Amino acid sequence: MEDKANYQQGDVSSRYGEEKETDYRSEYEKEHLRCADLAGRVADLEAKCDELTFKLNRIKENPLWKMSAPLRRCMHFIIRQKTRLKNCGSLRGVWAKIKYKDIERRARENYGTKSFPSEEESRHRREHVFPRMVKISILVPLYNTPEEFLREMIESVLNQTYVNWELCLADGSDENHTYVEKVVREYEAKVNGSCAALPDAFKMTGSGSLIRYRKLKRNEGISGNTNKCLEMATGEYIGLFDHDDILHPNVLYEYVKVINEKEADYIYCDETTFKSGDINKMLTMHFKPDYAIDNLRANNYICHFSVFARELLDGTELFRSRFDGSQDHDMILRLTDRAKHVVHVPKLLYYWRSHPDSVASNIEAKPYAIESARGAVADHLRRHGFEHFQITSTRAFETIFKIRYQIIGSPKISILIANKDHVPDLKRCVTSILEKSTYENFEILVIENNSVESETFACYRELTENDKVKVVNYEGTFNYSSVNNFGAAEAAGEYLLLLNNDTQVITVNWMEEMLMYAQRKDVGAVGAKLYYGDKTIQHAGVVLGLGAHRTAGHSHYGQHRDNLGYMGRLCYAQNVSAVTGACLLVKKALFEEVGGLDESFVVSLNDVDFCLKLREKGYLNVFTPFAELYHFESMSRGLDDDGERAQRYNRESERFREKWKEVLAGGDPYYNPNFSLDRSDFALKI
Repeated sequence: MEDKANYQQGDVSSRYGEEKETDYRSEYEKEHLRCADLAGRVADLEAKCDELTFKLNRIKENPLWKMSAPLRRCMHFIIRQKTRLKNCGSLRGVWAKIKYKDIERRARENYGTKSFPSEEESRHRREHVFPRMVKISILVPLYNTPEEFLREMIESVLNQTYVNWELCLADGSDENHTYVEKVVREYEAKVNGSCAALPDAFKMTGSGSLIRYRKLKRNEGISGNTNKCLEMATGEYIGLFDHDDILHPNVLYEYVKVINEKEADYIYCDETTFKSGDINKMLTMHFKPDYAIDNLRANNYICHFSVFARELLDGTELFRSRFDGSQDHDMILRLTDRAKHVVHVPKLLYYWRSHPDSVASNIEAKPYAIESARGAVADHLRRHGFEHFQITSTRAFETIFKIRYQIIGSPKISILIANKDHVPDLKRCVTSILEKSTYENFEILVIENNSVESETFACYRELTENDKVKVVNYEGTFNYSSVNNFGAAEAAGEYLLLLNNDTQVITVNWMEEMLMYAQRKDVGAVGAKLYYGDKTIQHAGVVLGLGAHRTAGHSHYGQHRDNLGYMGRLCYAQNVSAVTGACLLVKKALFEEVGGLDESFVVSLNDVDFCLKLREKGYLNVFTPFAELYHFESMSRGLDDDGERAQRYNRESERFREKWKEVLAGGDPYYNPNFSLDRSDFALKI
């Protein structure tokens, strides 16, 4: 009997092994066929691409095409204006844009020469002695610099209200521009010979020459020439300055101030482009966020004026010639990785000249810059251990990138949907998830809370016919935080996706777009781009202090779907202080680590509070515009603008302001303090 039992057991094991092997073979064959199909499609697309490239090149070489260039430029100008109007969405949007531009025009005068210090203020600052009077070596590579630009650049350094600096100039100009050396020698003799007249605060530093100049035997390009500047530098800090730009008189003073107060080892400021040789004729003012790694990977928003501790260069190069054109993006990514205190001075202190040969005028002036920027970001990502990523240009600009990270494995996502009645909303939401989503490993937990309509329970029975959908019951009065905390405890997934029942999926790979960020060790919550039914923006990240209650508000609120956003910010994934709980993905372990949602916030601000708890733990919160859904906001529970709901919102706002008092006082690090907190369109304060 024992032998028979062993034989039967062995027979069962053998059959199980054969079945398992058959399953593997079947799956292998399916995958093999799928790969073969994809390979065929890729080959077809590459063939089409080659054919189209050949045709395009033939068109570009045609004399008629070249002759029609002026007409095409005119046509494209008209098309751009039409697109700008379209991005406004409606007449109301056009009016809002006009008001925005009017505010910008009125604010602009505060950032030009009007912001320069008086003679008395300049004298006071020059005489000020900081505990650390660090020397800043300003590196400027010269190449055929127009004389007017050269003189204005040098004089903007001479006019600095901080006195411990040296200007290091490496000149790669050709023989047709010998005046460059003559002009520099003129200033060198004038400035270096007047050291005795400098204030005592400067004499105590023991500095030598203020201007150092070297004529290069040959032009070595941007990177090579700047590296030659570095060889001359003797300062503790290094500043990078373009040969045709202008510094605000206070920039070095402000930088040394944060070096002393915040131990800053990498500093940058806000900047503007200008035209016609007049810094008051500003084109585009760029008011930047504080250090934000996801923003920096997607877009070199730091750009000018970078000053950093020389020790950050230990063991590495300043500029690498293989990234010429975007050598600054590469350098910024490398050095901010090493820095301990990256500090943003939120003041407009750098003036970037726009002229026909400059990048400020047209990225096409340096087409190689696009590939160099992509290479710099790729090199940075590899250093951080990322593999199999994709970097592509966005519709905002060629050097504003979308980064697609590899998703590791196929972790289960539990989608939590709180619901009370509202059957049409729920069915639309769940159906869109099931029919559109390309990610497969998920479950939907509908958290039932006090529904009273029989139709609702019939809907539940219908939805749960799909194995991915479950209904769990939460008993008690409505409390958004409590309901979702209950759902999280019931969830089987490694990730939790909080989702409102009045949403509808637009982007088929919405879960993948969010998961690629949520899976990173440094990321807390990830939010999506949400639209109202008329395709205007409901959510594109949360700004602290924004709005009448000074708690938090949504940026770019009400903008048209096609709008690029402030400096392209609706076109790339970025760090934000918080994202809405209407669509929020987070690791379940992190959700539990911070104690879930605070149940004292019954309806409002619990999502912002949750994100701030994650931020307090050192995690980054990310908004991605590449996961898109409709959000028919407040259809389920109504608005908070009258009666008891308004009173409840006021109470929760007061609690939020008290709980996060210090954080709110410090301002949102991802929203420049020069922006108004009364508008969501990044309009400046007046």
